Amino acid sequence: MPLYEYECKKCHHRFERIQKFSDPHVKSCPNCAGPVQLVISAPAVQFKGSGWYVTDYAKKSSAPASPTNGGSSETTEKKEEAKPTTEAKKSEKKK
Repeated sequence: MPLYEYECKKCHHRFERIQKFSDPHVKSCPNCAGPVQLVISAPAVQFKGSGWYVTDYAKKSSAPASPTNGGSSETTEKKEEAKPTTEAKKSEKKK
């Protein structure tokens, strides 16, 4: 159920009510019985369960560029050295 926040126009008292969408809005202040208006407030958001963190969806094979090298070709050269070429794979299969 949503949480509604109200403010009295007369005494400026702020209060909250948990109401259904179908319930009528509050018309009078509980302190002075003056007219109230609905106040727009930030919603309370709760993220529960897995999948809300960057690490949950990050690809494990790719590493982010470090700030020291700025994503230079040095990191790509190391990756290329580590991967065997297709010619090397073919020659290994023949042996």
